[in-house]
Amino acid sequence: MTTLELDHVGIGDEPGAALPTVSAIAGPGRPGIVAVETEQAPVLASLVAGGRMRPDSGRVLVDGHEDPAATRRAFALVDTPGVAEPFPVMSCRRIVREELAYAGQRPTRDHVDTVLDALGIAQYADTHVQRVPTEVRVRLLVELALLREGVTGLVVTSPERHGGAVEDWFAVVRDVAVRGVTVLLVTSKSAAQTAAALLDTIPAPAEAPAPSPTTDGPDDATAPSTATAIDGDDPRLQEAS
Repeated sequence: MTTLELDHVGIGDEPGAALPTVSAIAGPGRPGIVAVETEQAPVLASLVAGGRMRPDSGRVLVDGHEDPAATRRAFALVDTPGVAEPFPVMSCRRIVREELAYAGQRPTRDHVDTVLDALGIAQYADTHVQRVPTEVRVRLLVELALLREGVTGLVVTSPERHGGAVEDWFAVVRDVAVRGVTVLLVTSKSAAQTAAALLDTIPAPAEAPAPSPTTDGPDDATAPSTATAIDGDDPRLQEAS
């Protein structure tokens, strides 16, 4: 179990800082929320939170320690614009295939179909990711993120930019959180208000249903789309034989 804390982190000077000072705490079963505006700030906040960029001020702590390398290993960036997002015209099938390969698993057609079926999105297999509902996109990228070894948390960037109701895509965050995954949500101020009101709908991890079957993968938490790892009681899809 991993806790992530942003302790008054910022980039640039006020007024007009590229990343105004923000603080948040995310732990297993209790997502943290960072509310930022402008096109650039969510990306910067995600890079800082994921240990990929050093802030000008403040600290990023994983389990109480400042350790950027450990942060990078523990947290995967999910759908971060220009950093860890799929090309809009990639099909869901292709995204799964590439992420399985990145995670060190066999990206066979049967395995890809198994993953799509397990996520309940087989009907979108050949649909461009830019055309799927936001909650489907978030579920796809989050669950693929949960295939990487060593990752115990996710930084999910600006899901609201794809449209849809906050309640719908936050349900994916809730599903992952109750499985014990640490999630930091970086979103707009209006979406953050709705998401914060939904935090109380998340039961403690001990109350959660049994997690999905699991599998193994490599060790880096940054990839062209996204991905994350887990084993034992952790929430990962099982590799097809």
